[in-house]
Amino acid sequence: MPRVQFYHNTADRLALTCELVANAQAGGRHIAIRLADAAQARRLDQMLWTAAPLSFIPHVAVDSPLAAETPVLIGTAEAGIRWAHTDLLFNLAEDIPPEVEQFRTVVEIIGRSEAEKLPARTRWMQYKARGFPLKAFDTETRTAL
Repeated sequence: MPRVQFYHNTADRLALTCELVANAQAGGRHIAIRLADAAQARRLDQMLWTAAPLSFIPHVAVDSPLAAETPVLIGTAEAGIRWAHTDLLFNLAEDIPPEVEQFRTVVEIIGRSEAEKLPARTRWMQYKARGFPLKAFDTETRTAL
């Protein structure tokens, strides 16, 4: 059963994702990033290439032939994704991934708008109903809630 961490009050969800992915990848974690759509995936891909001038975050699309060998995978919220990694999942889509149980840790990054908060509240309740251990953090103050 995965642990689930919610990061609330995020000014820029993709920027925080890049920061947390860089830290996790530097720590040897294998990461899957599930995004709402292809446009968001393209933006994140570009951000991972340019996140820090002297660093490189190796990443590919989930369906790449190099997926099993690359520490960071990017996919969208389409059904039937087979992730090559099951360590850490960043979920930026509006629903709970069908394959959520295969991951050790799930990270949900929530923005400041009500349009982002409402589906996040639903996911929180769904995770809670399934008995997943939950933790919440305020991104702005960098504190646990």
